[in-house]
Amino acid sequence: MSADNLQVYNDMLGEQLELPPEPPMEIADLLVAYLEQMEIEYVFGVPGGAIEPLFNALARSGRRGGVRHILARHEAGAAYMADGYARETGKIGVCCATSGPGSTNLITGVACAYDNNIPLLVITAQPALPTFGKHPLQESTCTGIDTLGMLQHCTHYNSLVSHPQQFENKLMTALQRAIRAPMGPVHLSMPVDVFRSTNTQLAPSYDLQALLQPSSAVDDEALATLQLMLSRAVNIVVLIGAGCGEAIGAILQFADLTGASVIATPDGKGLVSPRHSLFRGVFGFAGHASAEAALSDKSVDLIMAIGTGMGEWNSSGWSDSLLNARLVHIDDSEEHLTHTPMASFHMRGRILSIFNRLNKHMHDVRRAGNFEYEQRRFVRKQHSDNWEPDTMLASPDKYTSSAIPILPQRLMGELGRLFPPTTRFLADTGNSVAWAIHYLQPKDRRVAERRQGGGGSARAPGRRKTYGGWMRAIMNFAPMGWAIGGAIGTAAGNPKVPVVCITGDGSFLMNGQEISVAVAEKLSVIFVVLNDQALGMVKHGQRLAGAERIGCDLPPTDFAALARAMGAEAHTIRAPEDLVKLDIAAMCKRQGPTLLDVLVDGEEVPPMNVRMRVLAGNL
Repeated sequence: MSADNLQVYNDMLGEQLELPPEPPMEIADLLVAYLEQMEIEYVFGVPGGAIEPLFNALARSGRRGGVRHILARHEAGAAYMADGYARETGKIGVCCATSGPGSTNLITGVACAYDNNIPLLVITAQPALPTFGKHPLQESTCTGIDTLGMLQHCTHYNSLVSHPQQFENKLMTALQRAIRAPMGPVHLSMPVDVFRSTNTQLAPSYDLQALLQPSSAVDDEALATLQLMLSRAVNIVVLIGAGCGEAIGAILQFADLTGASVIATPDGKGLVSPRHSLFRGVFGFAGHASAEAALSDKSVDLIMAIGTGMGEWNSSGWSDSLLNARLVHIDDSEEHLTHTPMASFHMRGRILSIFNRLNKHMHDVRRAGNFEYEQRRFVRKQHSDNWEPDTMLASPDKYTSSAIPILPQRLMGELGRLFPPTTRFLADTGNSVAWAIHYLQPKDRRVAERRQGGGGSARAPGRRKTYGGWMRAIMNFAPMGWAIGGAIGTAAGNPKVPVVCITGDGSFLMNGQEISVAVAEKLSVIFVVLNDQALGMVKHGQRLAGAERIGCDLPPTDFAALARAMGAEAHTIRAPEDLVKLDIAAMCKRQGPTLLDVLVDGEEVPPMNVRMRVLAGNL
């Protein structure tokens, strides 16, 4: 071959080997690229025609090891899963639904996250823009069934993306609003043709690492006022709410430095070990007399409520023992602070930063030779030496009862004893959460399972250092079945720990189909169904109020058989001995869910006096 022919051949070969140009990025791919940048592993949802471009982009991402889709069985379940994922990982939970009924099905789960300050990115689809107003299939725009209008009232940002050039700016605004206090869901509605639109750029324009980091600023003047109040306080009580997650280590250090008694709201209980020497129980719904006594003590001159709103359950029905002039309210949410006009002082800011500064100040004071803090701490901690958490319980004898059917109190005791310290418990709305708040207390839980300190590796953008705690519950807007999807999202976010969902038979009949997701994803979730053949809280509420018994009875149901039909392992528990025989270690290691159908004594009245008092109007 001549030199000229060889050159022609090489040129032709080079043309054949030349890689095709990179295809333009669709808007759906751009969205997924941002999720990858935030190190989000999963999007929870149900597909449909209008949202197909997003699922195509997720399929491409999944093949390269990026974001993967988890198929829920109902869109509300998808929102609950995203909620559970966000609580466990500290990242933004992402859920999606197609237009029309797919979007309306999401609303209850989104509303739950909104009222419990859980950051979610909610993506819904719409038909193509040119078809608006022409009644296309499942139209849910302002000219159809307006889902954008419906979601307006349970999101912190809510917008229709009507042009590809709007997308990045609206996404950035949404993400910033999701993690800004008060945190919560944000929503973007995406027409299918906008989703399919191509961008000339091949990568995201924004670097989310700096854009989504939370502020650590502290109001120095407010901090000085708080330090002065603490220097004058003799007896302090600290009330820990669910918003203390990332700061719990610093708050417990503060309590130790001051000798303050520690109590928790129902949704903050999981942030503190029941074995902590300063812990005096839960204040609020299903709470403990010891917590009420700690607040009512006349010697207490400062009550510090941290990271909590003052709704019915968290404030024990707006109790005067909490809501008085001794109260100092600390939160990163202005809305929460508006609930306490009677407080002597309000401080808004990032809770972790505030308590890091308080702890440093107290160490500085002690190093300077002022031992007044230390003397007060010694006096207060003398009362903690012989603290036994079982003394908090309303019926400690029932905690160890051998009665058949099994008492809910005994069930909670066994769950706390049998499962390992790393277990995450999620308690569902109804009797389940009442029993868990009062009686569930793991025996070997470490005092501060995870202390938050400085340093460490760089965090994913939009991720706050957070700790959902060993028990999770929801307040205020409290849908039945939340814990079922929430447990699946928790297990997906952290497959290394056992997850126990404590739910009722009524809740399981609403949302129990989601156990099929745990089967498909091989997630180690243990579903504990309290089977009393009733909507228990309704039944007992009617009885205590002297109302008619109506609409609360359920037929006998074999939940173990239902679970097996969906591919899960299952056991029927009729007596305490059946629990003891279970191989819990194997259950926790199993790649797939297990259901315990527990036949509980339905005549045991749950600790729900706060709810009954409010319903009766005796505030």
